[in-house]
Amino acid sequence: MLERRRIIALWQTQEVPEKPTSLAFSFAIRPKACQKLPLQGNYVNSTDIISLSSGEMMTDRSHAAGKPIRTAITDEDGIDFAIIELLFFAYRDFTSDPDQILADYGFGRAHHRVLHFVNRRPGLTVAELLDVLKITKQSLARVLKQLIDTDHVVQLQGPRDRRQRELYPTAKGRALALALARPQSRRIHAALGDSGITERTLVERFLEAMVNPELRAQIDVGSAKMSGKSHGEH
Repeated sequence: MLERRRIIALWQTQEVPEKPTSLAFSFAIRPKACQKLPLQGNYVNSTDIISLSSGEMMTDRSHAAGKPIRTAITDEDGIDFAIIELLFFAYRDFTSDPDQILADYGFGRAHHRVLHFVNRRPGLTVAELLDVLKITKQSLARVLKQLIDTDHVVQLQGPRDRRQRELYPTAKGRALALALARPQSRRIHAALGDSGITERTLVERFLEAMVNPELRAQIDVGSAKMSGKSHGEH
């Protein structure tokens, strides 16, 4: 785009004999015009490709760039950057342990999330899982197919509505979900001990409050079903 603007500018000042319609053109630019621009020509498919030199391109980019800010952003305007940054680091390390296990299976974090909720709520439908994960059907379909093909999850027809598809873990899927959760659980218990927090409910209430109010019911559903009150027990 930069080359095109410069060449059109030359045409408007009558330095180019006719208006160019493309960066790839075969007409000759008069020597006077060539002397004013650091143009480079390449012969490709019987066409002269005229472009600005890399030095000219970089110079124009540097002029367009803003000035660098050399001071760190701070807790100005009431923004709690300290907690925000701690959440970044905590999430990075919290997910690092299962990431290593998932890599051995060729899986990623999307597979982990599906395995977690299918194991916590056996029998939940595809629609319910989509609502929890907040992802597209296409994204879930790809991940779910891999988990089904590798015998970690099974999909059954709903007993009340045949259009529904209920999801259940297999023994293989249950074992993998536990393997992924163990290092995360150890990290949580270690953090509770190191921080001196004796009331874990304080942490639970804080994390629940971070969830959008209209979606907190999903947490309650998960808690109610974790002790045998699942879809799978009809």
